[in-house]
Order: sequence, then structure tokens, then C-alpha cells
Amino acid sequence: MTSKIGKELIRLAEHDIETREKLSAEGKLAGGYHPEMERVHKINAKRLREIISDIGYPTISKVGVKASDAAWLIIQHSIGEPEFMKAYYKMMVENSHDITQKNKAYLYDRIQVFQSRPQKYGTQLMTDGIPYPVEDKENLNSERKKVDLPSLSEKEINQIPDQENIPEIDNRDEDYTVWRRKVGWI
Repeated sequence: MTSKIGKELIRLAEHDIETREKLSAEGKLAGGYHPEMERVHKINAKRLREIISDIGYPTISKVGVKASDAAWLIIQHSIGEPEFMKAYYKMMVENSHDITQKNKAYLYDRIQVFQSRPQKYGTQLMTDGIPYPVEDKENLNSERKKVDLPSLSEKEINQIPDQENIPEIDNRDEDYTVWRRKVGWI
């Protein structure tokens, strides 16, 4: 059962990546959430809900590393479904001993950023490639080390804006703010 489910999870994640690459090559990913990408994310999230209803969270011991990572990718990309992402983050925390740690860190940070809150691990970047503000610059690398993320240089850390700049950063893109309100992030 789980090998079949594992293969399905990997196929779903691969379809997500293939769709993203196709739209990116066509120059269609800039300027908001592309409807085709959103459709893929919603279909994948629906199927993942069904899988979790059947087997629980797809941990490494249940479906293997690649399939567990694929489940995380589906969750990470379900950006139009805040409650889905938050619920499955809690499941990742509950199953911390049996998942890829950096996946949990990426999801935590993504949820924080969508809610206009500082991130913990510095995984989410702004359009200029600089990490969105973090909770604690001084201890950022020690937090990253705990979840198997590479350290950032002192220069990279110093480029990260302070938390006080979050409203200004988020207000640079009015469409982004409107979208986050519409789907329930803020």
C-alpha cells in the first residue's frame, strides 16, 4: 500500500515541478499566482488530504524519504490554503522524528512570512534574493544548523532587514497583500 502511495506522492510533486518549470520558461510566473499553477496545487492538496486520511502523515518510515519529501512539497506549495498548511505543519511537528527536518523549517518560515511575521530559519527570500526578516539574526545560524541548513555568511545575515521593516516590505506589492487577505493569511 505505502509503496503505491509513495509513488503517487512523487508523481504529484513531479507534476507540480514540471508545471512550474513550463510556466517559468514561458515567463508566466511573474505577476501573481498563475491559475494553472494554483489548479495543480489545489488538486495535489486535495489528494494529499485523502492520503493522510488513509495513512496519517506520510513519514519517512511509511513512504520513504523521497515520497515524504514530496508530501512536504505539496504542502509547501499549497499557498492558497492557509489552514491546510498550518494543520499539516502541526503534523510535521508531531512526526519530527520521522521527517526531513529542513522541510519543517521551510514550512514554518513560509507560514510566518505569509502572515507578515519574522521567520526563524531564513529560508524565505524576498524578490531581491535577500531573506525576509528573521526572529533572531544573532542565533540564525545555530537555528539553521539544528535543521541541517547551511550557515549564512555574516554579510548575508547583515543584509536581512530588521523586523520593524516588515510592513514596508509587505506593502511594496499591493496585489500580494490583496491576495493574502482574500485567501485568509492576513
